[in-house]
Amino acid sequence: MSDEMLLQRITADPQVLTGKPVIKGTRLSVEHVLNLLAHDANVEEILDEYEGLTREDVRACILFASKSLESTSFMPLTQEAA
Repeated sequence: MSDEMLLQRITADPQVLTGKPVIKGTRLSVEHVLNLLAHDANVEEILDEYEGLTREDVRACILFASKSLESTSFMPLTQEAA
């Protein structure tokens, strides 16, 4: 599936979750899916938990995050000790 087709699965509507990017047709935010993945949930666990969600939806969340960061300068969240 092309990047464009994956990204079409993500939408933002001010009337849904105050405009946060969500998986189209759901109230499941990209942020929530990424947070699940960051905390060791695997794709199968996420699909089991959220009926109707597809593997491509999860891939779309990851791609959306990647594309969102492409033109962003990285700012460390904490400073390293000297």
